[in-house]
Amino acid sequence: MKETNIRLLQLLADGDWHALREALSRCDLPTLHALIEASPAEAQAILFRLSPHRAAEALFEGFAPPLRRRLLTALAAMAAAGDSPLEAFTPDELDEMPAEAVRLLPEYTAGLAPERRFLLAGYDSECVGRLLSHRYLTLPHDLSAGSAAERLRQPPAASRAELLCVTAPGCRLVGALRPDELLLADPAEPVASLCRPSAAPLHARDTLGEASARMVGQATTALPVTDASGALLGIVTADRLLKALREAGTEDFQKFGGAEELELSYTRTPLLSLVRKRAGWLVILFLSEMLTASAMGYFDDEIARAVVLALFVPLIISSGGNSGSQAASLIIRALALGELGIRQWWYILRKELLSGVLLGAILGCIGLVRIIVWQQFGLYDYGEYWGWIGASVAVSLLFIVLWGTVSGSMIPLLLKRIGLDPATASAPFVATLVDVTGLIIYFTVSAILLSGKLL
Repeated sequence: MKETNIRLLQLLADGDWHALREALSRCDLPTLHALIEASPAEAQAILFRLSPHRAAEALFEGFAPPLRRRLLTALAAMAAAGDSPLEAFTPDELDEMPAEAVRLLPEYTAGLAPERRFLLAGYDSECVGRLLSHRYLTLPHDLSAGSAAERLRQPPAASRAELLCVTAPGCRLVGALRPDELLLADPAEPVASLCRPSAAPLHARDTLGEASARMVGQATTALPVTDASGALLGIVTADRLLKALREAGTEDFQKFGGAEELELSYTRTPLLSLVRKRAGWLVILFLSEMLTASAMGYFDDEIARAVVLALFVPLIISSGGNSGSQAASLIIRALALGELGIRQWWYILRKELLSGVLLGAILGCIGLVRIIVWQQFGLYDYGEYWGWIGASVAVSLLFIVLWGTVSGSMIPLLLKRIGLDPATASAPFVATLVDVTGLIIYFTVSAILLSGKLL
């Protein structure tokens, strides 16, 4: 045990947080308890927070109230100062904080920014753990409905009784019910038997989309939230969830359009701030579009010999960008709602490949018909090889729309896989990528089909 303690303290002194977390995961409970008890306040907080969830839960339950207060005070102070070891981790890399600590945390973190406060608990920006409400009443599982109704009628309880959560020892959630269900029940019936089987709890790390789907499916306005061990953390209400979804939707929409999120409404955002929020993405996209000019420059000989090819460049690149933007928006929405995950990439790829082929074929046929009509009715003379030009446009559209669809569907999955927000796979970003590659596809197909004719 002594060697283990020395090793842990050395990692602590070195600030090697990832190695410390890994070493703590291999320690038994008595070792962790003894080490934390003997350490200074700041070290206690770090050792506690980097301990595995089940160990941290048992430790916190066994700590005396003064030590609990020291731990939470030290964690809040480190987060406020911005030098917390937790900054080295993403919320997903950390285990959740024990339920009892989460319930006490608001007392110590009232002045913290939401991002720092929820990092302490181990919740990211899309977790329902960020939406916890305490407008609920806990009832022991062996309490009768009559006794529970008396509790409900007391003034403090009545004000926070949006949902009644039935718990076992250790605040383990048994089930939930509405106040009206309790008041209409037989007074002698245990409250545990009144719990609705359909009221399955949310996990604190469930996404907003998953919570929304669950709430709609169960036709309820509030659901209990538990941690990984089934301990009650709080509840999520429909109004909080809708507000969070609206904010997330606004942020994603702004990102998808190639702009940073606005902290204030559009009408209240100063002009310089509005410009700053938009300039970054515009510069990046402008530099990216230079690749489009470079691609066209590479094919300047083909354009010079067959100027008619340039007529269809806007049609070609816009079709690819539009198909990519469509696919990206559909996948981002499905990811947000929890309908898809990155493990389903092969299913998505197969589906979008087929979609891309069909959509490309449709646009290719329309493009070919357009050239035929214009040529036959004398609206424009494409020359002797107009049929081959039409074939070049049709085949190019098929491949470009296919490529745009596949790119638009895969980029959000790739970004999510590497830990970035899929919404950053914005329409302009996808469109720029497809613009460059679309030109290469178009002129390559044209060079093949028109070789020995116009080229």
